[in-house]
Amino acid sequence: MQMEPSGQSFNTTEMLLETERKFIDAAKTNNVEAMRLWGQGLNINVRNVHNRTALHFAVAGNSQEAVSLLLLWRVKVDQRDNHGVAPIHLAAWFSCVAILKMLVRAGADQKILNNEGFNIFHCAAINNHTEILQYILEDLQMKELDKPDALGHTAFALAAERGCVEVLGMLMSPAYKMASTKPNKSGDTPLHLAAGNGHLDVVEMLLRSFETRDEGNMAEQTALYLAADSGYEECTRALLRAGCNPNIVTLTKRSPLHPVAERGDTSMLRLLLDYDAQTDFQDQHLEAPLHLAVKNYHIPAIFMLLEAGCNVHLADKRSQTAMHLAAELARVEIIEMLLKTGVDLTLCDKHNKTALGVAARADEVVIVDMVIKAERWNAWMLAHPEPNENLHSQRPLTFKLDHRQETKPFRSMVWHLTYQQLKPGDWKRLAEHWEFTKEQVEAIEEQWTGQHSYREHGNRMLLIWHHGVELASQSPSKELYQGLIQTSNRTVADRLRMHTEKGSNKYCNIS
Repeated sequence: MQMEPSGQSFNTTEMLLETERKFIDAAKTNNVEAMRLWGQGLNINVRNVHNRTALHFAVAGNSQEAVSLLLLWRVKVDQRDNHGVAPIHLAAWFSCVAILKMLVRAGADQKILNNEGFNIFHCAAINNHTEILQYILEDLQMKELDKPDALGHTAFALAAERGCVEVLGMLMSPAYKMASTKPNKSGDTPLHLAAGNGHLDVVEMLLRSFETRDEGNMAEQTALYLAADSGYEECTRALLRAGCNPNIVTLTKRSPLHPVAERGDTSMLRLLLDYDAQTDFQDQHLEAPLHLAVKNYHIPAIFMLLEAGCNVHLADKRSQTAMHLAAELARVEIIEMLLKTGVDLTLCDKHNKTALGVAARADEVVIVDMVIKAERWNAWMLAHPEPNENLHSQRPLTFKLDHRQETKPFRSMVWHLTYQQLKPGDWKRLAEHWEFTKEQVEAIEEQWTGQHSYREHGNRMLLIWHHGVELASQSPSKELYQGLIQTSNRTVADRLRMHTEKGSNKYCNIS
């Protein structure tokens, strides 16, 4: 029996909530007749879950009739939603001039702020509404509304951030003189905000009108850095043409080249290099742009940095050079590019590992062999400072695996030799004879273990050796024959001679 009143009360509440919902929905759709129907005897200041009232929706919908009806019913004009937004903010935001005037006449607080510290002046400026600003400045005579928001942005700065050219032009005009280059709380000037958001027309306007160029924000980022970091090439070009310095580093020691190299933006990279951007700044982790390009596998960017003369020997906080990183990440194409620069392969990381040691530890067989080829080639070049002018005339320098058809007979012979004729230890005696270093032999031996692994080790060693012999324009078969003789392996040498005498391929000719 006692449940019935409670049930009736619950149903009444539900009916009331449904009526409120229909009233607000009518305001959302600017249905004035429905508002009149559902608003009879209702609290017209009712709010939805976001604390928005019917007046919020009527203003946002630019419905003068709906706003007029609500004002006639004595609606509260300064109610704010969960974001602190009052109806007068919406009138300025959506450029509802007539409604703004209605709200002002109804006593709306013209200085009211939302949660971001925006007043109606900010709301108009951020949306490029010059008519609203003109009304505020000329009719209301409220120039004092031009003050910083919660983050320290003036209306001029907000307009620059959003690319509002008309508002900027108005505020900069002699009639108002309200332009300001004052930074916000993060130290960003209007030029920072425009450049970091890619507003080229605004950037050019500010560069023409003000002397600000290389000022840094709280993170010591310049407008040029922000434009480059965000990938806005035309803004970056405009700033460089205006004399902005591409060699100013941030608080974290990053130059504009760092983010550009990190994402592999070759067009932006070329632009910065054309304006003499230095390639070798190291950030707080001691990473240079080359490190970042290598880590992210941006080959065209790496090529451009190498072409620009970057220092390939710079080491990061782990004492890793670009070569160490490429070896660790198994980037064959990058390894090839770096090896061709004559990079110093003796440099060690903090674990006392050379690039060869890093590759061997990572079981990167191809890279191990490439590095040893390069080490041996560099040593040969050092011992022969005036090489034959015909060197490399037949093929370009490369340290990659040899898949050429013309060397296939010799490579097949080497495979047959190492897998079917050489005994354990023979390959090491040959390696010692040909002056392979202890580290090189150990690096070869580190991959593959087992009773017969010496066969693969010998095959790899001979192919590495063949690379250098061929580059030096020597006869591979002749040198191999002599090497076998001098390491007390005449029987195998004689078999090799007999085999090669049957063939006519120049790579298998001993005499």
